Amino acid sequence: MSIPVVNHAEIANILNTCNQILLNKETQVHLALCCMIAGGHLLLEDLPGMGKTSLAKMLTQVLGLRFSRIQMTSDMMPSDIIGVSIYRQDSYSFEFKPGPVFNHLVLADELNRASPKCQSALLEAMEEQQVSVEGVTYKLEQPFFVIATQNPFEQQGTNTLPESQLDRFMMRISLGYPAPEAERTILQNQGMQWSNIPTLANKETLQQWQQQASKVTCNHVVMDYLQRLVAHTRAQPNNYGLSPRGALSLLKAAQAHAFMAGQNYVAPENIQAVFTAVAEHRLALKNTVSSPRFSNKLMQEVPVTTPLNT
Repeated sequence: MSIPVVNHAEIANILNTCNQILLNKETQVHLALCCMIAGGHLLLEDLPGMGKTSLAKMLTQVLGLRFSRIQMTSDMMPSDIIGVSIYRQDSYSFEFKPGPVFNHLVLADELNRASPKCQSALLEAMEEQQVSVEGVTYKLEQPFFVIATQNPFEQQGTNTLPESQLDRFMMRISLGYPAPEAERTILQNQGMQWSNIPTLANKETLQQWQQQASKVTCNHVVMDYLQRLVAHTRAQPNNYGLSPRGALSLLKAAQAHAFMAGQNYVAPENIQAVFTAVAEHRLALKNTVSSPRFSNKLMQEVPVTTPLNT
């Protein structure tokens, strides 16, 4: 099957533009765009002030999407996210007022500062692409993405996200501190340079990329490698491995990564490039090894070419 590669220059232009704004974060920007092309939701975990919100707003602008931001707080109600039905006396009926979730890209800022009830309000939207209010189902805008940010758990006022909600995020990435040269540029420019950020795509273009990425082929040898890698996560002691949904997320992310490189096939390198971002928040570790180190260790232990049943 032949997958068009004419979009590679457009995607490269988007990446280059984003990298000129969010400095020294090429890998994270690439993974974030890869996640969106794969149709997944993204979790950004880092300290405050690292550029998490800036990354979400930047992607919205360059991709030409409609954007909303929800500042999550402990006193927020689910209706503040999905909307509410209001009674209208003139028509003697209820009218639904959509909440901020009815946009293409929703930034749930500091998700783990909201109550568990409020966190769960996003579950149906993220998984089913719809919300239900008083027995009525409303479809969400397409394409639909949630980019959520969370602060480290050791900070005050945070609530641990349940595994069921973590599994809804295709990827989790961290930005980290900038390199000294990049930080010097930020200091000299008094922060991020947001003026004249171009719009380089639109929702139709993004949906076309998603469809094309889903058609990128994965032959049986590479699929064997992916399955053995997933099986190896499940064989670890005192650890929960990847679920079938996690395995599917790994495949979709690898397809999107290959598509962004102009390939019409998935290579083992594409799986390895996205594995940590897809797997680390799903691996419920009960030891002292950090998740990124653990996921890298798993990849090193699984050879690419060993047959599935050996």
